[in-house]
Amino acid sequence: MEESLYQTMNELITSTKTNFKRYLYDEILWESRMIGLVGPRGIGKTTMLLQRVKEQKNNDKYLYVTADDLYFGNHSLVDLAAEFVKDNGSHLIVDEVHKYRNWSRELKNIYDQHPDLHIIFTGSSILDIMQGEADLSRRALMYKMQGLSFREYLELNHNIKMQPFNLDDILKGDIELNGIRHPLPYFHDYLDHGYYPFGNEPGFKKLLQQTVSLAIDVDIPQYADMRTSTASKLKLMLSIISKLAPYKPNMSNLATEIGVSKNNIQDYIHYLERVGLLALLRDKVEGLRLLGKVEKVYLDNTNLMAALAENSPNIGNVRETFFFNQMRVRNNITGSPTSDFMINNYTFEVGGRNKKSKQIAGIKDAFIVKDDIEYAYNNVIPLWMFGLNY
Repeated sequence: MEESLYQTMNELITSTKTNFKRYLYDEILWESRMIGLVGPRGIGKTTMLLQRVKEQKNNDKYLYVTADDLYFGNHSLVDLAAEFVKDNGSHLIVDEVHKYRNWSRELKNIYDQHPDLHIIFTGSSILDIMQGEADLSRRALMYKMQGLSFREYLELNHNIKMQPFNLDDILKGDIELNGIRHPLPYFHDYLDHGYYPFGNEPGFKKLLQQTVSLAIDVDIPQYADMRTSTASKLKLMLSIISKLAPYKPNMSNLATEIGVSKNNIQDYIHYLERVGLLALLRDKVEGLRLLGKVEKVYLDNTNLMAALAENSPNIGNVRETFFFNQMRVRNNITGSPTSDFMINNYTFEVGGRNKKSKQIAGIKDAFIVKDDIEYAYNNVIPLWMFGLNY
């Protein structure tokens, strides 16, 4: 094994902090033979893997590499795995595997050839383990990670720790934040720059815009085998939707504005959803895969709204986006025929402090979700509380 690979890993581990861990850390079955972790750029996948290695007593049996390391200029993943196993290695971690050509076929071969080796890989959220020459769906245990919840933001940035609350607990409304009398200033900061772990870095909005460009210019074309000129169409589509979101899909109008065939629009929206830039609200969920039609198209999170908007984003749209973004991680959330959202049999109408209950009058298990309030009362729940769900 090349010493430089271990040296790079150890340097990264040394600078990795373990005092804060993402919501998925304790849910992953780390000793599974093959684990895949996917998610949008910039949400902390790499940090979580390095934390895992750092906390192992026998971390000399672990090897962390990135798929775009110069090592792979004249070596293959298969070669690396074989050498690693000979050195008595037990856990091979490959970060950003989507940057390695033929990654799925080689991971399949490694899995089949080395039954005692554990393999962990990360990739862009657009990565599809069932696509291509090797179907890893029967081998890899897949996890999808989202950005920081409001709860995680409070812990990471303000050292305010608490366990997540399930939906029923939130609807009881008797939640208090440890050591915080007034949560709204923290909440408004979160809406602007709290979804990404790098939200407090100087020039965050510029960094986020660059992250968006990489997802469109690199991740999508690599996955969909499309030309660079198509990426510019995707950027134009994202720009248009960012001004209109939540957007009621009109494929013909959108195709005309972008200058493409109507038949391409659905694929483009799908790609932008897969890389974590758009979120699609459907009218119903039927089983695990049978999804209803798209009711509204949202930007994926409120930080994107702040970074992509030419002016301040519409506050009503921000509120809806936050609710959808936070609740989709643990719940099947759909559009409502009478209000904004439904989760199971619960109906939710989202608005500001002066929001009235007229729209949900006579509906059983219906709630008003209000921004700019600190406490719950009756069937009125503060918006910020829904950020404590994961």
